[in-house]
Amino acid sequence: MLADEVDFVIGVDSHRDEHALALVACPTGACLAEAVISANGRGYAAALALALERAPGRRAWAIEGTGSYGKGLARHLAQQGERVLEVERPRRAGGRGRAKTDRLDALRAARALIAEERPALPRAAGRRESLRVLLRVRTSAVSARKVALNQLRALLVTCPEPLRAELRSLTRARLLRCCRELAPEREHDPKLAGTLRALRVLAARIESLSAETRELERELRVQAEQIASALLDERGIGPIGAAQALVSWSHKGRFRSEAAFARLAGAPPIPASAGQRVRHRLDRGGDRKLNGVLHQIVITRRKHDPRTIAYIERRRSEGKSEREAIRSLKRYVARHLFRLLEATAVTA
Repeated sequence: MLADEVDFVIGVDSHRDEHALALVACPTGACLAEAVISANGRGYAAALALALERAPGRRAWAIEGTGSYGKGLARHLAQQGERVLEVERPRRAGGRGRAKTDRLDALRAARALIAEERPALPRAAGRRESLRVLLRVRTSAVSARKVALNQLRALLVTCPEPLRAELRSLTRARLLRCCRELAPEREHDPKLAGTLRALRVLAARIESLSAETRELERELRVQAEQIASALLDERGIGPIGAAQALVSWSHKGRFRSEAAFARLAGAPPIPASAGQRVRHRLDRGGDRKLNGVLHQIVITRRKHDPRTIAYIERRRSEGKSEREAIRSLKRYVARHLFRLLEATAVTA
């Protein structure tokens, strides 16, 4: 347990403008000091000064929200050589009547960490953070492009003839090109002029978002190759899947085993046997984006990889369903990716 490794734990309840701190002694959990700091460089320095004064020796920081409001403090402390660990925010369900303040949350964070057998490490920054923000921006661009395409199709349904008949039979590329070249200022009918202008604006927006998406995908490929080029050599994984796998994995040593990585990916076998039937079911939890990467790899190999095709056929001949065979394959892929990343990825 962590209580055997450190003498003090500083719990942090992080917010946008301020962080609440609670200094706790190990292993008793007694609160020795409390403080509130501002969420900026001066506040981070004050937090470290408090720890140096009141908690000399072995100590650890239990920070809530190391991926959001607590990221700045976690980064500052890590740069100063402090041991930073992550704790989950407390669940509020069923907590009616339970006392709640920022300082109490900080105290609970510290005491929760003391009881942990294997405390969680925060995700790495650096290149992993660069991939994360690029993935998020690409996701928003893809979503906006989908919305614009749906609006364009809806306009084609209601636009007047003969324009409707002329445009609806075109392929997407030719449709966008024709809509972009429409000239609403030459149309005397105000209703049709508005429709033409809307079509032209939507076509330009879709093409702009498509170009933005391609640019982000190229950048993701470059960065993924720099971090783990072997990942892109795997059948069924492209730059988006490789980037997501790297973001979820984060850095070497974060997971205690490949089974823990499979648990994060939502790929562990969950017993679901009944009577004489022995089976396992899919896990619906975990990181669903990482689970999606595993699923895409398996589906691609299901179509093009002879070994995967033979495996699924063998499991079906044994009485298993194709869905159960895919579940087993996702567990295998999770193990393989974890070992590959631990052995070859370059983190910084």
